[in-house]
Amino acid sequence: MKERPLLVVVEELNLRPDDYAMALLTSSELNEPRANELISEFSIDWPLERIALVDRLVMTLAVGEMMLDDPPPKAVILDEAVELAKVYSTDASPKFVNGVLSSIADHILN
Repeated sequence: MKERPLLVVVEELNLRPDDYAMALLTSSELNEPRANELISEFSIDWPLERIALVDRLVMTLAVGEMMLDDPPPKAVILDEAVELAKVYSTDASPKFVNGVLSSIADHILN
């Protein structure tokens, strides 16, 4: 799926994601450059290219969710991102993801 447009990947799925998932994925894809800027800005002393790929993807998804017209509460977005980091990344990732996203959320959602 790497480097392929979202709609191409979705078209190849056996089951189309629900409307909210599509809105979230679309927002994440559209806002990826801004998400990368924010992650770079708020991940102090961690250049974007040194952040684990899964952590970057989780944070990009969360920033995309923050950028929706009617985003869920900050706590919900952070909790979901931390849970993804717990399941799919390293032991240190949940704390790192939470710290970076908390700062980004304070910047975007307030």
